[in-house]
Order: sequence, then C-alpha cells, then structure tokens
Amino acid sequence: MLELRAITTGYNRRAPVVRDVSLNITPGEAVGLLGPSGCGKPTLARVTPLLHRPDSGSLLLDGEPVRHWRHRAPREQRTASGVVFQQPRLSADPRLRLTGLIAEPLRATGRRAEVPDRVAELAAPLGLTPDLLARRPHEVSDGPLQRACLARALGLRPRWLICDETTAMLDASTSAALVAAVEDHRRTTGASLLAVGHDRTLLQRWCDRTVHWDGTGKDVSA
Repeated sequence: MLELRAITTGYNRRAPVVRDVSLNITPGEAVGLLGPSGCGKPTLARVTPLLHRPDSGSLLLDGEPVRHWRHRAPREQRTASGVVFQQPRLSADPRLRLTGLIAEPLRATGRRAEVPDRVAELAAPLGLTPDLLARRPHEVSDGPLQRACLARALGLRPRWLICDETTAMLDASTSAALVAAVEDHRRTTGASLLAVGHDRTLLQRWCDRTVHWDGTGKDVSA
C-alpha cells in the first residue's frame, strides 16, 4: 500500500501549495486525483516517487516510512515508483537519443546487460520504431517523446506508477496508446496507479475511483 499522511509541502515553507493531504492507494488500485489548475497536483505527484520532500507529514510504502528522498533513499524504495510528467521536454535529457532515455533507469541501477532487450520490449508496444529511437528529443514531436518517457518509467517494472497530466498535451490516438501501455503494465505486474489531472471523463474511465481535491486541508482518501 502507498500512504500519504497529512502531507504539507511546497517550495516555500511560509506558503505551502499542498496542505494536510492524506491519500491511500491499495495494491493494484487505480486512483484518479481530480483538481483544478493551481491546486498543487504536480507538487503532490513529485512527493509520491520520492522526488520532493514534504515539509510535514509522512509517506509510507508497504507500511515502511520513507525517511530519505531522491538519491539518498534506499534503492528498493527509490525504484518502486515510476513517474511520467505532463511536459516531456522538461524531463528528458536533450543530449540522449530516445533509446538512451528509455535505458536511463537500467543503467543507473547497474543493469546495463538488460538494456537492448528491455528497450526493445518497451518500445514496440508504444510504436517507437528503430528510426525514432535513434533520434534526440529535439528531433521528435511531443507524442513520441512522451511515449519514450513512459517507457523509461516502466523500465524497472515499478509497483506504483504516477501519471501527472500525462496525456494533457497529446492527441487522442497518442493518449489512447499511453493509457493502453499503462494498463498492460498493470495487468502483467499488478502495479497501482495514481493518475493526476483535470479531465474528469478520462480519469473516471481510466481509474477504479476518482477523488476530488482543491488543494486544501481535506482528506481525499475516501
């Protein structure tokens, strides 16, 4: 289980953007977090994969409290979550070809020998052809780049997947391909999903339950 308990966080302690939020996600569950722009959804989405330390509150993974964040976290906690953000160009190293982008987590965890087979396994269902994989981010449109970012997030077979407005900037066909890839990963691994967004229809179709949040001190776990 993934548990957020009374999380308050932001980028300035005097003006937090997330206040006293609690949320539970059970194993295999897909939860949609629905809220308007400006309510702090991206900030909360960064707390969950250990990318942003909250000012107060706690995060538990399978009952174990998270005590360290980012590169200081134990590998088993650091690699338990995969995350895909709304703007792929802000989360992709412009120096890497798409094949290198997808391989980043494998190389960072000492699994270089798996790179060729795993990249091919991830790329094919997402329509990432060898021609696309050989290009750098500035040489492809947002659609292929976001597909590569999703493949990267799935590389280590995470138990929790966080999608923060993942399809917001994409056309319908690319959005459908991304959702299908996420669901295939969940079917084969039993992974849980936190899908953050403001598209009520998408979240209700995609998720087992959708919680509504305005960014203030409200328990959204129910």
